[in-house]
This record gives sequence, structure tokens and C-alpha cells, in this order.
Amino acid sequence: MAIYPSLITMQCFIVLVCISIFSSTVTASDPPLTLDYYKSTCPNVFDIVRKEMECHVLSDPRNAAFVVRLHFHDCFVQGCDGSILLDDTIDLQGEKKASTNGLNSLKGFRIIDKIKNKLESECPGIVSCADLLTIAARDAVILVGGPYWDVPVGRKDSKTANSDLSSQNIPTANEGLLGIISKFLYQGLSVTDVVALSGAHTIGMARCENFRARIYGDFGATSGMNPLSGSYLGKLKSVCPAISGPGDNNVTAMDNFTPDLFDNSFYNTLLRGEGLLNSDQELYSSVFGIETRKLVRKYAEDPVAFFNQFSDSMVKLGNITNSDSFVNGEVRKNCRFVNT
Repeated sequence: MAIYPSLITMQCFIVLVCISIFSSTVTASDPPLTLDYYKSTCPNVFDIVRKEMECHVLSDPRNAAFVVRLHFHDCFVQGCDGSILLDDTIDLQGEKKASTNGLNSLKGFRIIDKIKNKLESECPGIVSCADLLTIAARDAVILVGGPYWDVPVGRKDSKTANSDLSSQNIPTANEGLLGIISKFLYQGLSVTDVVALSGAHTIGMARCENFRARIYGDFGATSGMNPLSGSYLGKLKSVCPAISGPGDNNVTAMDNFTPDLFDNSFYNTLLRGEGLLNSDQELYSSVFGIETRKLVRKYAEDPVAFFNQFSDSMVKLGNITNSDSFVNGEVRKNCRFVNT
């Protein structure tokens, strides 16, 4: 019993330190985003994005997860400014090859290219790639059964990218809970946002390289190694060999029950101790997870509460901006390159 006061004290201390260090970096004075920003300049923007996303998700449900992940990785570096979409050039080092982006493991760029081409045909030079990606992420979630939310728009595209910030800001698959929380606090997101946004892992796949340490580590301890968990672990090990090599890029679903459906099954996976990524299972199993554990239980029991909070947290994520992109940004004609 004596362990919990000290853990609580340590958790509160670290969180307060993170807030004091990082709160000054969150910008609250940027021009506000609005729902009707394109009302007169490109009134069909939402319809165009939705129709294109419908085609791509119907052809392969995994495309939904690809686009949501792109949006997350974009917003955690320089705010939601489309910097993740920039290719490397002689004058610019992009973020696509950063270590936390899996060295070219991010996918979905061609989907964004196709949507951008449609928008340029309809409304040339009007809709930013940052807005396009934010809208597409919302539609991706809806198309696999997830909730709707209004997407404020009016973002500009950055002329810069930051590979170093990608490595610093984006949570990693094997990261501990306090490290993950601190990175979310840096973006102005709360512990509740951490748990809700992690629910996006109810869709999508993970590479062996990112879950090897987990399945050959404490998976047995957190799952209790009942017969069903043991069978699941055996399947995971057949996909992901213990030694790094050609199997590093083998993939498996992060939600092994309903991998193509956006629901609350992910949280039930954590309750069973079967989270595929260490960073996910930490939400429930970490000794520091006093608050996150309660939220995992809540969302596992109440899918409506999860959907409502996920919608709110995605709006907060999409509203992460920086003053430079508004002042010095542009609307790229091609999402992969700065305008010339």
C-alpha cells in the first residue's frame, strides 16, 4: 500500500515539470480557424475530399489508418502545417525519413496527392495541404465506422520541415508512459487526449520492428498467459522473429479482433494485457497509469464516451498551429514541394 503515494507524488511532479517547461511553446494567439473559411472560395472542398477518401478506403480499409497517422505525425511537428508531406530536396530535408517516422514507413502520400490534384482542378491555389490532410483524416475515421466532428479550416502550408523535431516530439512504440504524456503536454494536449487519441490504434497495422521488444518481453506478464493469450502470442512470434533482419517489416493488426473497424475494441485489448505496442499497453499497465488506467476502463465499457472524447481530442490535435505558418506560409500547388 505504501507504494502508491510515492508514485502519485512522482507522477504529479514530472507532469508539473513538463507543464512548466512546455506550456510557453503552445501558441494561443494564432489567427482562428473557422468552419466556413472556404465558403466563397472553394465551397465544394469537403465534398471533394470525402468522395476521394471514399474511393481509397473502400478499395483498401488500411488507407484510413495511413491518413490518420499522417495527420498525427504532421501536427506533432511545427503544428498542423503539411510539413510531413514535403519531399527531400537539395535545399530542404523533410520529415519522412526521420527515425520516428519509421524510415519511409509512413504511407498515404499518394492519396493526398490525388485529392490535391482534384482540388487544384476545382479551386486552384486555394486549399492548403494542411487543411486537406486534416479533413481527410476526419473522413477516414468516419468511413471505417468512427465518429464525425466539424473540422475548422484556414491553415497555411509551411515552407519548412524539421526532421530533428520529428525524432524529438513523436512518441515511439517502446516509450514509457511518462515520456508519452510529456510529449502530448508539449503540444497542449491533456492526459485524457493521450488515451483517447491512442484509440486510433483500433485501426491500422504495426511493423515487427516496433513490437518485437514487447512480444519477446513483458507480453506474457501483462496478459497472464491464459490459453487464448498464449495462442495470440504464438501467432505474433510467427509473424515477428526474435532476431532483427528481413522480418522487421512484417506487419500485424494493432487490434486483432476488429482491425478494419473503428470501435472501442482497442481498449478491451489493453484490459486483457494484449496491447501490441508497449506504448499502448503502458496506458493500462504502467505503475504511473493511475489516471490513464481509469480512462482505458471507461472507454472499454462505454463506446459513446470514447467516440465523444476522440472527436474532441481530434479537434484539439487539428488546432495545433504555429505563428510562422500563418505569417510566412503558403498554399502549396503540390503538397510534396514548396512553391517556386
